[in-house]
Amino acid sequence: MFKKVLIANRGEIAVRVIRTLREMEIGSVAVYSQADHSSLHVRLADEAVCIGPAMARESYLSIPSVIAAAKITGADAIHPGYGFLAENAEFSAACRDNGITFIGPSPKSIEQLGHKAEARKMAAKAGIPVTPGTKDCVHKDAAEHAAKVGYPIMIKAAAGGGGKGIRIVREAGQLKNEMNIAQSESKAAFGNGDVYFEKYIELPRHIEVQFARDVHGNTIAFPERDCSIQRRHQKLVEESPSPAVNKALREKLEDAAVKLAEAANYVGVGTVEFLLDQQGNFYFMEVNTRLQVEHPVTECITGFDLVREQLLAAAGEKLSYTGGHTVSYRGHSIEHRVNAEDFTRNFAPSAGRIEDWLVPGGPGVRVDTHVYAGYNLPIYYDSMLAKLIVWAPTREMAVARSRRALQDFQVKGVHTTIDAHKLIVENEEFRAGRTDTGFMERLLAPAVPAAAK
Repeated sequence: MFKKVLIANRGEIAVRVIRTLREMEIGSVAVYSQADHSSLHVRLADEAVCIGPAMARESYLSIPSVIAAAKITGADAIHPGYGFLAENAEFSAACRDNGITFIGPSPKSIEQLGHKAEARKMAAKAGIPVTPGTKDCVHKDAAEHAAKVGYPIMIKAAAGGGGKGIRIVREAGQLKNEMNIAQSESKAAFGNGDVYFEKYIELPRHIEVQFARDVHGNTIAFPERDCSIQRRHQKLVEESPSPAVNKALREKLEDAAVKLAEAANYVGVGTVEFLLDQQGNFYFMEVNTRLQVEHPVTECITGFDLVREQLLAAAGEKLSYTGGHTVSYRGHSIEHRVNAEDFTRNFAPSAGRIEDWLVPGGPGVRVDTHVYAGYNLPIYYDSMLAKLIVWAPTREMAVARSRRALQDFQVKGVHTTIDAHKLIVENEEFRAGRTDTGFMERLLAPAVPAAAK
């Protein structure tokens, strides 16, 4: 096992990784930009190194800076978290070339599965249903490709995730402008402007399957997560298991995830994302070759520590469970992403000093965060403040627990999405488990004008 791990990330995921490292008695190294000098992950790590100015491209996205920090601190492995360099094949290769273990898949696996267009090809070859779309990235003749797919289409960044570089186009006249926006967003977020087209499926559910695989060929597919509640293609609420998935469908989804992991000879933790239409048909969407933001709901219902599984796989050891492709689960878990955003103003970002910070607790409540009272929130990065995760024996009890915990959550100094989550848990569609990717638009249409008065 590793002696010292550098976390090439910031915020709550850096704190999350540090805590598992501490339990495993592995040294931790935090890296930070000048804007993050007071962040909690810097205070909690055994060592910390400043790697550059506030702008991510000059710090967290700077491969030479991250590698140099690992070398000067003697770290023998790097955990990339999610976002930034987590799905960057060049970074994975740089770690390898410098004798540092990348806690994630190989450069080849990232290129095969992390590149969305290539992953679609692999999925289709494995017999997994895929949404109609372009076989390769679109560099020219965009109008011709779009017409073949058929409007409405979705333009998607080939190299990333997290809602970046995604645009919906409903008619040909919008295509040029939306292409430029998608390519610019993708280039800024991932250093790669490649995009491809998919047929846009109206009001699907967003279902994903977490998997883990080690060098010994042991592959686990975990129960699905439902991530349908989104705004601007970014998830807001996730839960596991999905109220829309029965045992037979779950087995098909898990089998598809295992097939892809094995086809790519994948080592580490990843997630296969699917769209589930109104008729119960599922389609492969993409693979995230990293840990997901919403991984805690899987941990809550299965008892696994997914960061620990990542470390075991990267160190060449066996996963903690080797008894088959599936694992048992218990109860229901829901995650609420608490962002520094004003939902009454179209989720406009909010920045400033956290004047008061009171997080909920009690049975079945977990809060992953890097925030504390007095913390000055930087304007340069993702707006996430915390993840509120609840677990209960049933979904009905989990919703009630979410409702109680959200009432207990108090933040002063910046706007947050807590009130939006309160609307969600009171909504009858949500309580009945009848959600899709258009849920937030329907929910906020009447709510926002009233809340804004």
